[in-house]
Amino acid sequence: MANIIKTFLLTELLAGMKVTLKNFFARKETIYFPEEKTPQSVRFRGLHAQRRYPNGEERCIACKLCEAVCPAMAINIESEKREDGTRRTTRYDIDLTKCIFCGFCEEACPVDAIVETQIFEYHGEKRGDLYLTKPMLLAIGDRYEEDIAKCKAADAPYR
Repeated sequence: MANIIKTFLLTELLAGMKVTLKNFFARKETIYFPEEKTPQSVRFRGLHAQRRYPNGEERCIACKLCEAVCPAMAINIESEKREDGTRRTTRYDIDLTKCIFCGFCEEACPVDAIVETQIFEYHGEKRGDLYLTKPMLLAIGDRYEEDIAKCKAADAPYR
């Protein structure tokens, strides 16, 4: 009986209209994007980068875990052994048109070689512009290493 009364009096509709009217007259918050930036979480997942050790050697040990865990199959890796017996990548490519920015590659990496930076302001005018190769990834990592290290340190207590 109560449900029939609620149906005829449209109580759900009135409750929704109350929320709408409350927010309609509330103060609006507008962010003027190029000049103002919204705060980002340290866990924001943007453009990919490859990191190096402090001595300048690349971190990637060609374990291919990131390639295996990528659900979009956006990562392609080729590797070979060096004279000292260690394995390093000869080719490391990420196709950003396929990438879904899930962060699995970053989570799977045992040496923190591949990371997703805070950079979200990038674009490509054609498909090839969003295809990152190993030299491009290392250049991004070298350029933003301080920011990457700062975000990793801020995120460390939560891991």
